[in-house]
Amino acid sequence: MSDYESGYPDYMRESLEKVAATRASRVGKSFKAMTAEEKDKILRDFHPDWKMDQKRGLKVGPSKGQLMPHEVVDILEAHSIIKPEDIDLSSIDYDIDVLIIGAGGAGLSAAILAHDSGIGPDKILIVQKLRLGDANSKMSQGGIQAADAPNDSPTIHYLDIIGGGHYENKPELVEAMVNDGPDVIKWHEELGVLYDKLEDGTMQLAPGGGTSRLRMHSCKDYTGMEITRILMDEVLNRQIGYVEFTSAVEFVMDDKGQVAGAVLFDMDSDEYKIARAKSTILATGGFGRLHIQSFETTNHYGATGDGIIMAYRAGANLIHLDSTQFHPTGSAYPEQIVGQLCTEKLRGRGAQPVNVDGELFVYPLETRDVEASALIRECFGRENGVTTPSGMKGVWLDTPLIDIINGEGTIEREFAAMFRNYNKFGIDIRKEPMLVFPTLHYQNGGVEINVRCETSVPGLFAAGEVCGGVHGKNRLMGNSQLDLYVFGRRAGKAGAERAKTTKIGKLNLDHLKRYEKGLKEGGVETTRKSPMLLPEYRGEKTLEHQLKLL
Repeated sequence: MSDYESGYPDYMRESLEKVAATRASRVGKSFKAMTAEEKDKILRDFHPDWKMDQKRGLKVGPSKGQLMPHEVVDILEAHSIIKPEDIDLSSIDYDIDVLIIGAGGAGLSAAILAHDSGIGPDKILIVQKLRLGDANSKMSQGGIQAADAPNDSPTIHYLDIIGGGHYENKPELVEAMVNDGPDVIKWHEELGVLYDKLEDGTMQLAPGGGTSRLRMHSCKDYTGMEITRILMDEVLNRQIGYVEFTSAVEFVMDDKGQVAGAVLFDMDSDEYKIARAKSTILATGGFGRLHIQSFETTNHYGATGDGIIMAYRAGANLIHLDSTQFHPTGSAYPEQIVGQLCTEKLRGRGAQPVNVDGELFVYPLETRDVEASALIRECFGRENGVTTPSGMKGVWLDTPLIDIINGEGTIEREFAAMFRNYNKFGIDIRKEPMLVFPTLHYQNGGVEINVRCETSVPGLFAAGEVCGGVHGKNRLMGNSQLDLYVFGRRAGKAGAERAKTTKIGKLNLDHLKRYEKGLKEGGVETTRKSPMLLPEYRGEKTLEHQLKLL
C-alpha cells in the first residue's frame, strides 16, 4: 500500500495494513452462520427494533395501540397542514379516472398497466413531489429477485421470504409476489431493460443474504436506475399525464365514503389544487428521511412518510410499522457520502466485513437485520470498530477480495458506480476496503393491502414501499424491487377496472374533522403538523447522528 496514495486519514493506516495482511488467509474462508438462538439474541441485544424505549403506542385511528417508532407516531399524531374550510372543492383542476401519487417504480408501473387496461393517457395523472422518477426505486443498486432459474421455483422463493420476514408476512401477498416474479423480468426485458447476462446469454444470477438460491438479477450496480429509466421512457412515449414538484397532502373523500382524489400542493406556485379521480393509487414510498433513532439514511430527499399519513387519516389500516430495515453496509467515510448505500451485491461477490484488526466477525450473507446487528455489536459492544474524524464508527468491507475471487476487472465491470463514487475521494475500492456502518434503508411496514392492492378504504389502492405485509418484519435483498413492479402492475390494473364502473359523489374533507376529534379523544396535545413534505436539516437536525445511537 505504500505506493498508493490513500484517501483515508493516516491514523487509519495501521488498521488498513492489518486488513491487507489477513486478506490472503480469508480468501475462501467460511464463517459459520448463526444458529436460530444466536440470531435471536443478537437481534434483541443490538438491533434498533428491539430498543423498546424508542417506540410508543399510537393513540388515534383504526390502528390505535400499535407500537411504532416515536418519529412515525409524531407524524401520525399531528394536525393536517390544511384546514378543510380553506380548500375549495368545487374548483376541480384535474378530473381524471386514475390518480397515481408517486412516480417511482410502483407508480410508473401502475400508470403503464392502467393504460394497458384501457384508460386513456389523458385520464391518468401521475403526481410527483420532485421530478419524474425521483424515488428510492432509482437508487436501488444490487438487483431484483425472481425465481426463473432451472434450479429455482416460486415455492422456494416463497419460503426464503417467509423465513427472512420472521414468519410475520401476509402469506397471500408473498404468494402473489413470487408467482408474478418471472413475468416481471420478462416484461422488463420486453420494454428494454438490459440485465446482466453470461456469455451463453443466460441471466447472471447472484446470491443475497437469506436466500437459498442464486436469483438476484442485476444491471451492474445501478439496477434501479436502469429499470426506472426504461419505465420513464415508456410513460413519456405513451404521453401519460404527470405533474412534477407537486405534493399530495390529503385525500379527498365523497359522500359514499370513497377516496375520490387528493388535495395537491404546487410547490412552485404555493397553490393548492384539486384532483378528482375514480381510483387513487398511493405509491409514495417510505419514511427514511425521518432518520429513525437518528440513523443516517440511503433514502432520497422526498421520503418523509407522506403516504401513511394521508391513508391513515382517510381510515386505512396500518401494519408492521414497528419494524424498520437498517441496511448493514452504509458508507461511514468519506463524510460527504455518509449513509449512502454500499450494495449487498458487494458481499454477494465476495467482499467481507472485517473489524479494526482485519478479523472476519460474521457470515457476510446473514439476513440484513442479523448482519446489521453484528456490525453494531462489533462497533459498540466489542469496541472493534474504526473511528472516523467526525467520531463516527464503522467496520471495513473488504472489497479487494472481489477481484481476487472473481478475477481482475470484476469491480470495474460490475460495480462501476461505486468504483467511480469512491474514486472521487481518492479511495480505490480495488485496493482498499470501504468503511461501513448500518444505515436506515427501508420501511418494512405501512398501509395494509390485499392481493389486488386495495386498502381498507374504497377507491384507495397502494403499492410499493408505502405498504406493509409482504416482507414481514425483515426484507431480503432484491425483494423490494420485485415488490414495486408486481404490486405496481396489480394496482394499475385493479385501479383501471374500478374506474370503468365507479361513480363519484359529492366531495368533502370530513375525514380530517373526524381525525381532529380523534386526536382530542386520544389526549394528543400538540402543535405538530404533517405531512412535512421535505425534511429539515437546520439547527439540531444535522447529518451527524451516530453519536446519539447507543
